[in-house]
Order: sequence, then structure tokens, then C-alpha cells
Amino acid sequence: MSRTADEARRAELLDRAVDYVCRNGLAELSLRPLAKAVRSSPRVLLYYFGSKEALVVEIVRRGRARQQAMMAQMKLVGLPPSELARVLWREWSKPEWEALTRLSFEVYVLSLSDRSRFPGYLDSSINEWLDALQGCTKTQATILIAGFRGFLLDLMATHDRTRIDRAVEQWISAVYDG
Repeated sequence: MSRTADEARRAELLDRAVDYVCRNGLAELSLRPLAKAVRSSPRVLLYYFGSKEALVVEIVRRGRARQQAMMAQMKLVGLPPSELARVLWREWSKPEWEALTRLSFEVYVLSLSDRSRFPGYLDSSINEWLDALQGCTKTQATILIAGFRGFLLDLMATHDRTRIDRAVEQWISAVYDG
């Protein structure tokens, strides 16, 4: 008789795994160090997730769910595009989101190299942003997405918040106010 998986334990392990991957990256992920970090064993992780590849897919999904939850809490409806951009920048550039943002970029790049590794990731990452930016035209939303990606990469690389915040404000003013 087989045991029923404890969903609460599975969810706890998954949340810890997301935190671990946010700190350590995904490209070189190894099951043994991950298991140790989440206070488990490789065998238990395989029991709950089936394979390392399935666990990675679940880690990416849970990371996306965290981002979507953050977006859902923002009051974006009805904002003019310039204010929408400012609110999004203030939220997405907060230090507490850096690790998850870094993970998103890593998965994005890995998906560009091998689309079959994370099927649908690239399309959904664009479409979710476009959906969230309903107060903008598709062109404005595309400009926001592209700009934010560039500014976030710069911020994570340099942590020069003052310079980048000034650049973002000038960019928003040029695109939407000028």
C-alpha cells in the first residue's frame, strides 16, 4: 500500500526550494545541496516531485506565482500610464524582490537557449505583463516591459539606485509626459 504524499510538507519544501534557488541560482542546481538546505534528503525531494527536472519546473512556477501575487496586490487600475510606470518601478525595484527577479531573468535566458526546458515561459512572461498593463496601449506596455528589464538588470548589477532611479524618472517623463 503506497503512502499519500503530505501536501503541506510538499508545499513547505517547494517554498524553501524557491528561496534556495533565489539565493544560489538555477543553472548549477544540484539535488544534494538543495536537499540539505531545505532540511530534507534527495530521496524525499524525488518522492514529492518525481524528478529533479519536475522540481525545477515547480520552483519556476512557484516563483512566478509569488510575482503574480505581488502584482495582484498593486492598485494599478485606472492609473495614467506615467503613474502606472512609477508605481511598478517602485515595487519591482525593491530590494526584497531582487532574488526573485534574478531568478526570472535566469529562467528567461535558459528558456531562450532551450524553449522546451520551460515550455510557454517566454510567451507567458510577456503576456502576463501585457495583461497587467491594461491601462496602456500594447506599444506603451511593450516600452515599459523592455525598459524595466533593462533598468532592473542595471540595478541588480550595480546597485546604483540613485543613478538608475533618476534615469527611470527621466525615461518615464520622456515616454509619457513629454
